Amino acid sequence: GSITTADGSALVKLGNTTVICGVKAELAAPPADSPNKGYIVPNVELPSLCSTRFRSGPPGEEAQAASQFIADVIENSQIIEKEDLCIANGKLAWVLYCDIICLDYDGNILDASTFALLAALKNVQLPTVTVNEETGLSEVNFKQKNPLIIRKHPVATSFAIFDDTLLIVDPTVEEEDLATGTVTLVTDEDGRLCSIHKPGGSPLTGAKLQDCISRAVTRHKEVKKLIDKVIKSIQPE
Repeated sequence: GSITTADGSALVKLGNTTVICGVKAELAAPPADSPNKGYIVPNVELPSLCSTRFRSGPPGEEAQAASQFIADVIENSQIIEKEDLCIANGKLAWVLYCDIICLDYDGNILDASTFALLAALKNVQLPTVTVNEETGLSEVNFKQKNPLIIRKHPVATSFAIFDDTLLIVDPTVEEEDLATGTVTLVTDEDGRLCSIHKPGGSPLTGAKLQDCISRAVTRHKEVKKLIDKVIKSIQPE
């Protein structure tokens, strides 16, 4: 709840890496091919202020790759059922714009972005909307707000790989630059894999990957506990 103008927001610090996510909800007509669904539109920004490696201007390769990664996590983990965002079938649905902005870049942007997205979505409060059948216009009740239904809690865990002999969890930017590869695993609370992101680099043996998965599952429990604790602490009594 760190951005008062957003419908939901969260600030995440992971070591020196700092990421803020704001969720803005708007009303729109649902897509023609699936009239009972809403939209979730994620966008990761790596502005020039967060690191000397980024320049001002259109989003660079890393920002685009991070946005695509977050979009895949939302899709694969079923964090929110898009059907839940539909208000009136074929007429009205919610669009959730999830803007994830990096304020300080020190490596491991994918983990921080995933945490920020999850925490911000858990913080969202949407007003009650009804469609007046006579006029066909939408009526918004700001006094009555409801949280989103979060179906799954995906948590990302990144590893820096050094020639398949050494794995470092939550790498800093220096460790990422020195590593021969990186891998990011996304797990949910049932210990299931939602996605594996491995952009090239040195290969991993099956045993090492299994080791990464079990560590990711352990880390998920810690992160989930922390998010739940914070969400509980800011809820009005």
